[in-house]
Amino acid sequence: MRKLYIIIAAIALIPCLMFGEIFPKTGTAGLQFLKLGVDARAIGMGEAYTAVSDDISSVYWNPAGLALSKGDQVLFSHTNWFANINHEYVAASKKTDLGFFAISASFLHTDQMDITTEEVFGPTGETFSPYDLALGLTYASKFTDRFAFGLTGKYLRENLGWEAQHTINGYSIDVGSTYNTGWKNLIIGMALSNFGPDMKYTIDNDGDGLFDEDPFDLIDNDGDGLVDEDREEYTFKVPLNFSLGIAMDLYRNDNSSLIASVQLDNCVDREETWNLGAEYKIGTFALRGGYQFNYDVADLSLGLGWRIPTSFAIFDIDYAYTRMGDLEESGLLSKAQRLSLKITY
Repeated sequence: MRKLYIIIAAIALIPCLMFGEIFPKTGTAGLQFLKLGVDARAIGMGEAYTAVSDDISSVYWNPAGLALSKGDQVLFSHTNWFANINHEYVAASKKTDLGFFAISASFLHTDQMDITTEEVFGPTGETFSPYDLALGLTYASKFTDRFAFGLTGKYLRENLGWEAQHTINGYSIDVGSTYNTGWKNLIIGMALSNFGPDMKYTIDNDGDGLFDEDPFDLIDNDGDGLVDEDREEYTFKVPLNFSLGIAMDLYRNDNSSLIASVQLDNCVDREETWNLGAEYKIGTFALRGGYQFNYDVADLSLGLGWRIPTSFAIFDIDYAYTRMGDLEESGLLSKAQRLSLKITY
């Protein structure tokens, strides 16, 4: 056990060495939808899920956990955010002789918004709907009976307007691992998410076909009588994040179980955060709770689940609620809620 503690302590230093900063670089990363968790089971446990991952939702939390799933699976997850923002996530996995493969799609969208221009000085009568999209391909395998590894490649797309120049494309990868110590099912999970190059918009407001012009050279390249309007567009990072989690059984028998998990997250654009989670199962029902420390908004999470076994598949229906502090709106349907469905066949 002493060696185990030393290993855990050494691993915990990795994010400090990777992202160590005196001040967090808040607001310096884009594509924030990549940080929105999926699957009501994971959210109900306060997102302390890196070491718990053992099903299709692992393609988001820790791709290595996919290798621990019990069979082929499909996941549908819906999140009702405030301000009429919705997040959809779907994934499907397949077990082969080479290991587990999965595909996934994450889609954040809003209601239609009015297009406004300086010329009209108000709505033009046209509308648009901004969105974010991520498509992923995952591979995971168990190298031993205790160690698993996984990798996800993602295509990223963001559309913030109604013209082609308001759209940007990119890519990133996720890598993860899990190790079962064999003592009370104690599992150590690690995941590095959203590792990819910086991204950059290219905007041509003055329509001269040139980008990142120098407004201080006093040159009118497009001949409209004005000095070039298109200043340099700055690059932004994707939200790179390192997660280290530990989960274990506190109690387990044939009909019920109680597991607990703790997780450290170190993201490139915020301070370190800690998550605690627990799940109690009895028969086909599950109760969950979790808490997130050092977050600006979200903290308490609660959830429940119901497993429905049938002759052709197993259905897991899960629900979770997250308290959002000052951002929380009145009315039950306006709160941050998640509903997910997993099908194992």
